[in-house]
Amino acid sequence: MTRRLPRSRRPGGKPPAGSRNGRQSPGRLRIIGGEHRRRLLPVLDSPGLRPTPDRVRETLFNWLATALPGARVLDLFAGTGALGLEALSRGARETTFVEHDGRVARQLATNLETLGASERGRVVTDDARAFLRGTPASFSLVFLDPPFRQGLADPCCAALEAGWLADEALIYLEVEAGLVPEVPATWLLHREVRAGDSHGRLYRRQAPSPGDDAC
Repeated sequence: MTRRLPRSRRPGGKPPAGSRNGRQSPGRLRIIGGEHRRRLLPVLDSPGLRPTPDRVRETLFNWLATALPGARVLDLFAGTGALGLEALSRGARETTFVEHDGRVARQLATNLETLGASERGRVVTDDARAFLRGTPASFSLVFLDPPFRQGLADPCCAALEAGWLADEALIYLEVEAGLVPEVPATWLLHREVRAGDSHGRLYRRQAPSPGDDAC
């Protein structure tokens, strides 16, 4: 999962963030833990396509440590696949990556081959909303990091409740700072992390009781 940053979110006249503020230099993604720890993978030079900062990933995956072994993971708006690849490195059983940009999706597939993880990682070239209108498959962990300020978070959260989530699934949602997303009533806030112009929230889903309205 990788944020696509519109120009308005970058400080005027400054180059893209580099390793000094916690981000990898443009063009490289580093796996920070697990089986593929310290492996460097190429990413395309595409506007706004940058991995989630190392310190945010490290915090998030510390939270997820006990949930990752054997997890079935969905990485929506995957981009470089930084979070989905990290999950595979740390013991997830399988990850489905959804990325609408064909070039970015092909590079992600190549990186899975490089890691020898093609059998556990599936890349779907599709719009995330269109993907969620398809036949549901149950996931125990979802990474949801839509482009900021496009009104995508709330409808995607609602769509995930249509059969895409295991009873006690974990959902990591990252949105722009200041936005309070509207999530289904079954999602209980577990942890939060703030970094720059982003706010990450980790939710744990409670299975709705029969007859309850999940949304």
